[in-house]
Amino acid sequence: MKKVIALVIVVAACGVLRVAQGWTLGKTDPKLSQFNADAENLILGLQQYREFTGTYPTGSNIQIAKALLGQGEKKVLILAVRKAKINDKGEILDPWMTPLMFYFANNEVLIRSAGPNKAWEDSASPGADDLYRCVGVEKK
Repeated sequence: MKKVIALVIVVAACGVLRVAQGWTLGKTDPKLSQFNADAENLILGLQQYREFTGTYPTGSNIQIAKALLGQGEKKVLILAVRKAKINDKGEILDPWMTPLMFYFANNEVLIRSAGPNKAWEDSASPGADDLYRCVGVEKK
């Protein structure tokens, strides 16, 4: 009887450790952390661009990247963006090497990543892993 109880305790402890390990790994994915850090830098850069020019950059990912890197018509260089990954086309990339999407509405910015599966999905889709970061800016 003691052996059965000991075996049950060992199996239960292994199960708890396995669940805890899975939960911890999901919370500390370095690419998720990198996306959050990159998105924060980009949002900071977009806000700085807006402060200097009065508007957010417009257009595609490539046009936004050029504007932030001082290659747009306003010639404003935003240093916070220099760390961003950029592909050969000039698009700003997420940690999975997929181009980011930028959305602007009124005083708000939203940055969207296709996530680890590199596919753009509706948030209602099972298994959707797209990532979003946004910030609103108060009107002056």
